[in-house]
Amino acid sequence: MAIATFGAGCFWGVEQFFKEVEGVKRATCGYMGGESDNPSYQEVKTGNTGHAEVVEVEFDDTIVSFEQLLETFWQFHNPTTVNQQGEDHGSQYRSVVFYHNDAQKQQAQLSKAHQQNFGYWKDKTIVTEIEPVQTFYVAEEYHQGYFDKHDLPSCHIALY
Repeated sequence: MAIATFGAGCFWGVEQFFKEVEGVKRATCGYMGGESDNPSYQEVKTGNTGHAEVVEVEFDDTIVSFEQLLETFWQFHNPTTVNQQGEDHGSQYRSVVFYHNDAQKQQAQLSKAHQQNFGYWKDKTIVTEIEPVQTFYVAEEYHQGYFDKHDLPSCHIALY
C-alpha cells in the first residue's frame, strides 16, 4: 500500500471523491501543515493554526497510480483560487499536495505543470501548493464518511 495526502477545500467532498476511485483502500479526513500539535476542528476552522483540511489516501499502487490520483484531484476542485473552495474561505481550504517521497514531489510538479499548460484550468494560474508531508492528525470521528452519514450534496465541483 502507498499513501498520498491532498487538500482541496472541505475534506468531506475530497474524501468522497477519493473513496470512489478503484484501488483506494482508505480515505481519512484530517489536518496537516500547521503550527500546533493535535489540533481540533474548532481550532482549524478559525484559519489560525495554519493547518489545511486534508485527506490521507491509502491506495494499492498496483491498481491505481499516484498520477491517476492526481488526475482525480485536479478534476473536483478549483486549484486557481487562493485559500478558497466555493463558499469556504481561509488557509484551511487551500489547494495542496503533500508529497511523501521525491517521486511524488516530481510527479505532482509535472502534473501541475501539465494542468497549467493543457488542462481545464490552463487559462488561469494554478496556485496549488506542493509541500513535503508533515504530521497527519486524524479529524474527529464525525467527519469520517460524512456524506455516507448524511444525505447532503457535495460542496465540490466535478469536471468529469
